[in-house]
Amino acid sequence: MATPAPDRAQFELSDEEVVERVLAGETALFEVLMRRHNQRVYRAARAIVRDELEAEDVMQEAYVRAYQHLDQFAGLAKFSTWLIRIAVHEALLRKQRRKRFQDLDCPQAPTGDAMSSIAATGPDPEHLYATREAGGLLEQAIDTLPENYRTVFMLRDVEELSTEDTAHALELTEENVKTRLHRARALLRRELYARAGAASTSAFQFPAVRCDRVVSRVMERVAD
Repeated sequence: MATPAPDRAQFELSDEEVVERVLAGETALFEVLMRRHNQRVYRAARAIVRDELEAEDVMQEAYVRAYQHLDQFAGLAKFSTWLIRIAVHEALLRKQRRKRFQDLDCPQAPTGDAMSSIAATGPDPEHLYATREAGGLLEQAIDTLPENYRTVFMLRDVEELSTEDTAHALELTEENVKTRLHRARALLRRELYARAGAASTSAFQFPAVRCDRVVSRVMERVAD
């Protein structure tokens, strides 16, 4: 017999209440946590692996690991922070495994003055802005950032986590978060950031159909 999906009232529970009830045996409520944090977890994973489908795989593994170790959530930080940390670790592991199979001579992702490099070889930013949605343009710009800056930028400016929560999620000091965020912003050309920054919260969306897909796959694995 299929387990009933969570109802509206259950979606109003706090993360801590949901965790407590899942640990007490109401495993179907784990769906509440996934749907509540899918966007945030996706953006954290996507910032590291830079691939939508691989980011979904990271999400699934992160959720399964979170479910398996849910009793280890001590409430010392927000549940979302704990969850993002698991996703970040999984994404980094996948990236390390991927590198083992890459040619050592493979060109590296742009670093340093990344935006200047892109501008020298690609279309003029003014033309891009005129022909693309601001959110899509910002996604491309963010992808040029070095990983350590990109992840901080994604969590702080796109997902709008606090400096404290970002530091906890990435296991950094708050000062390191501030420094990396400052450098990330500097790497994004001022004109591009000024014009597309207002659309940053609409970048890297995780649409409902993909949300449903991840939830369904994780719940199947949890049931097994």
